[in-house]
Amino acid sequence: MRSLLAIAATLLAASAAAAQEAPPAPPPPTPETTIAETDWRAVPPANLLVIDTTKGRILVELLPEVAPQHVERIRLLARAGFYDGLAWHRVIDWFMAQTGDPLGNGEGQSFHPDLAAEFTFRRDPSMPFAAVAEPQGARVGFLQSLPVQTQPDSAFAQTGDGKVHGWGLYCPGVAGMARDEDPDTANSQFFIMRQAYPALDKRYTVWGMTVGGLEVVRALQVGDGDNGMMAQAAPDRMTRVRLAADLPEAERPSVQVLSTASARFRALVDEARAAKAADFSVCDVALPTQVAGG
Repeated sequence: MRSLLAIAATLLAASAAAAQEAPPAPPPPTPETTIAETDWRAVPPANLLVIDTTKGRILVELLPEVAPQHVERIRLLARAGFYDGLAWHRVIDWFMAQTGDPLGNGEGQSFHPDLAAEFTFRRDPSMPFAAVAEPQGARVGFLQSLPVQTQPDSAFAQTGDGKVHGWGLYCPGVAGMARDEDPDTANSQFFIMRQAYPALDKRYTVWGMTVGGLEVVRALQVGDGDNGMMAQAAPDRMTRVRLAADLPEAERPSVQVLSTASARFRALVDEARAAKAADFSVCDVALPTQVAGG
């Protein structure tokens, strides 16, 4: 089964203990928190995956810098209509929602070859990385909308290619690829995090970040069978999955995300750090987004 079996076995037992109210919604904007027009970054339509579901729309920013092969596979399957009508066949509360299986039982995949793992990527100085913390000599922050951890900039000069290692962090909204026990078996099944789960870091390929509709991900029907599979429960489904660039202009949503180069981003990080104190993590920083059209 292309699933996160080892993780799920412990999560089901732990989820009851972890059950608590979802974080409160952020307060409405004030003059001090209003985001200037110049503080927004537009997500390119070719990197915006539009997932329409029976519960609403999910928008995911693709990150080809992080996982080029996996992003290309998602694009290929979306353009072919492969995902249309497929079930969210495995959903675990306080963990993740999984889909992309044409059989709907965790055993299916596309007819394309499996993909080699892309658990880490090579970051170069030109990438738009914004650090928010430096734990034990590493750097944690954002690459576009994606939370990542990476080696420090000082290591650029010490590597043969002038780049350093980085990897996506499994915060809420992060999209990853499901696989078998063999690391190189990702194919068409993917999952989106409902909550943070750092045990997945560097073990499952990260390929995108939800920039709209995280509430939809959290509203998907939870599985009532083993390991979050659907037993008697009727699963929610993806009704249509396309790249924004491939949609007619009248149907094409546009998404803007708070720029990590802006002063407002720095203020947002400071606010989160002040609220969480010693418990602060990059997952506590939720980048504001605005969606238009579609």
